[in-house]
Amino acid sequence: MHTPTDDTAVPALTVLYDGACPLCKREIAMYQGMEARESLCFADISAADTALPPGTTRQQLLQRFHVRSADGVLHSGAAAFVLLWATLPGWRWLARLARWPGMLWLMERGYRFFLRFRPQLQKLAARAERRQTR
Repeated sequence: MHTPTDDTAVPALTVLYDGACPLCKREIAMYQGMEARESLCFADISAADTALPPGTTRQQLLQRFHVRSADGVLHSGAAAFVLLWATLPGWRWLARLARWPGMLWLMERGYRFFLRFRPQLQKLAARAERRQTR
């Protein structure tokens, strides 16, 4: 993973994630451990001191997965995952698969289905995390 150190450097993609979500933290940690093809920046939007993209609220951003491309465009849901996967070795095949007709639509429907159960899954993940730290 490359995180720009120069204040003027704009990452190819800024990943906006919920650091208070055990599921999200685990997944993001996996992505952070990979060497990306392009520069990535990770921003924990659950942290009160994290600057938010213009025109958004923390509540809005915490409801779905988002990435911001270098041109400032905010992408969410399956489209955001596809942009992230396209930068990561071992995941690019999924980004290519999303280009097939109807596939991104199907991925978005799957993501929306997952979001219905995310609160319950977060509770299970938090319990598992507590058991591991005992």
